[in-house]
Amino acid sequence: MKPLVALVGRPNVGKSTLFNRLIGSQTAIVEDVPGTTRDRIYGDADWAGRGYTLVDTGGIATDSADGFTAMIEEQARQAMDEADVIVFLVDARSGVNQADADVAEQLRRSNKPVVLTANKADNQARQLQANEFWGLGLGDPLAISATHGLGIGDLLDVVAAHFPAEAEEDAPDAVKVAIVGRPNVGKSSLLNALLGEERSIVSEIPGTTRDAIDTLLEVDGHRFVLIDTAGIRRRGRVDRGIEKYSVIRALRAIDRSDVACLVVDATEMLTAQDVHIAGFIRDATKGAVVVVNKWDLVPKTDKTMEQYTQEVKRALNFMDYAPMVFISAKNGQRVDRVPGLVLQIKQQREQRISTSQMNELVADAVRRHQPPSSHGRALKIYYATQAAANPPTFIFFVNDPSLCHFSYRRYLENQIREQLGFAGTGIKLVLKPRGNS
Repeated sequence: MKPLVALVGRPNVGKSTLFNRLIGSQTAIVEDVPGTTRDRIYGDADWAGRGYTLVDTGGIATDSADGFTAMIEEQARQAMDEADVIVFLVDARSGVNQADADVAEQLRRSNKPVVLTANKADNQARQLQANEFWGLGLGDPLAISATHGLGIGDLLDVVAAHFPAEAEEDAPDAVKVAIVGRPNVGKSSLLNALLGEERSIVSEIPGTTRDAIDTLLEVDGHRFVLIDTAGIRRRGRVDRGIEKYSVIRALRAIDRSDVACLVVDATEMLTAQDVHIAGFIRDATKGAVVVVNKWDLVPKTDKTMEQYTQEVKRALNFMDYAPMVFISAKNGQRVDRVPGLVLQIKQQREQRISTSQMNELVADAVRRHQPPSSHGRALKIYYATQAAANPPTFIFFVNDPSLCHFSYRRYLENQIREQLGFAGTGIKLVLKPRGNS
């Protein structure tokens, strides 16, 4: 599991700017207004060959008691509880204030590694001024400028030094399966049905399962690690603190998995949040099974399943490679099909394709559909090769990656699936200029 790094501090010290700098994209909303970042934002980054997950928290504001600020504070504290390393950001321009001292007191009680970081130190005078934060009792402050990229490497060296050692897997030969979905769709009921015992508490109250729970299952000589997670709720329907905290664990469970089972409620059709969670699975390039639960509660005709299948495929058109299974976790209907689907997908993820096969596919794909052009320049694909499995990763060496429109990338992915398989799993396409190894 990747180490988790939490950015904390009072509002408007530059957490979102630093977050964007570290993950290399403009994911967080950056405005010069305290409290802009209301929800934690997550991103994967890498330093010195070690991947980690970065969490941008809402600022801890200690001088306001309004409900909204209290919610942001609770989110930040929960992220601190989950983090392996905490980056405490302060403002070198404004110097130490009481709010910084109050946050520092909380961090000292956390018993977590804390890296005190003075942001906005973009000249020598401010770098010297940053030294006064030593009085917070959290060690020597690091002076950085997130906006200008100053001191970022030094900061990451210190952060990485606190990463826990990479743990060996408890069951390295087992297929890791994350069971994810909105609250109350039947994730824990599915786990219990698979195990044939009451391993997780099943309740009609949404959000009963708040921790990710690993359970070993063996079926016909094949081993599975089942990761039961807390449900992911829609924005605006999330209780303060603990329910938002559970989202980190659900996302981390997806990250740890080989295959994610997205459990949806057949009585509600697909919701926007179901699609949102599917997007997490797609972005993580994981295998996927759509598990349609509570099928016993749906009034049926001979066309109901076909109609529902088409509806799901329309809603999840970006993940139409995922197979579907219609179950009732409550009475065990078709639950036994889930392990078999998971195993098939894992085998597809581990498939290896020769370079000669790939280049035959590319030549055929180009003959069928010429690559796009822009301003008189056409995309040229010189050759392609599979670079990795689990997830299947293909590198296409081209003249200019920017000439490849999203639609043509999708076309190439579809050609790979049609001719080579990889059913049920995300695949990764990387375009590189020729000469880039």
